[in-house]
Amino acid sequence: MTEFEIRLKELSNQAEIDLTEEMISRFSLYASLLKEWNEKMNLTAITDDEGIAVKHFIDSLYLLKLVDIKEGNSLVDVGTGAGFPGVPLLIARPDLKVCLMDSTAKRLKFLETVLTELKLTADTVHIRAEEAGQNKTFRESFDIATARAVAPLHILSEYCLPLVKKGGVFLSLKGKPESDEIERGEKAIKVLGGEKAQIMEYELINGDKRTLIITKKISQTPPKYPRTSAKLAKKPLG
Repeated sequence: MTEFEIRLKELSNQAEIDLTEEMISRFSLYASLLKEWNEKMNLTAITDDEGIAVKHFIDSLYLLKLVDIKEGNSLVDVGTGAGFPGVPLLIARPDLKVCLMDSTAKRLKFLETVLTELKLTADTVHIRAEEAGQNKTFRESFDIATARAVAPLHILSEYCLPLVKKGGVFLSLKGKPESDEIERGEKAIKVLGGEKAQIMEYELINGDKRTLIITKKISQTPPKYPRTSAKLAKKPLG
């Protein structure tokens, strides 16, 4: 095993996340590709091995500790960027049907390379989330929507909840929310068909504070949502 693989094994054990040698090998290759491509395009500000392992990989995998994700669930990672949390979840749970969605084609090209090199299968979709939410192919078609540090909750909910099936769940991964972010988000969530969010605070093994906001979809999203980005910015729901 490489130094990175040995360290990731130690860190995953500390976090009580069980990874096989094959998974650890895939994470190691993912980290190498991330650093290589990051020299050509802006994928992440975190480029050291420890940071990648903890702040990207372990943080993404915490979802599997905190949420019951059923076998074969469909998951869309909105604004996936460099692939977090979607690709780490796929590495740990290759049974999931993952869609990596982003508005930047270059990032998706990187992710297509990652998937090929890691011998994993996922859909990559070049589309803005507010357009996807009005597209019959994607609207209310996923069991789970994830987003990591993309936008404030009241904005993010309008991007993500229209993509979730009734009975599905929207998972927002954040650091410490702004003082009024949850309150504003709750107003938007109610309009969009979600029930009151469950807030789970946790701490990474390096001491970083993190927040997972879990929103169950209990009714269909009204047809007019999501709105265009201009309308959404001018008159947000929260």
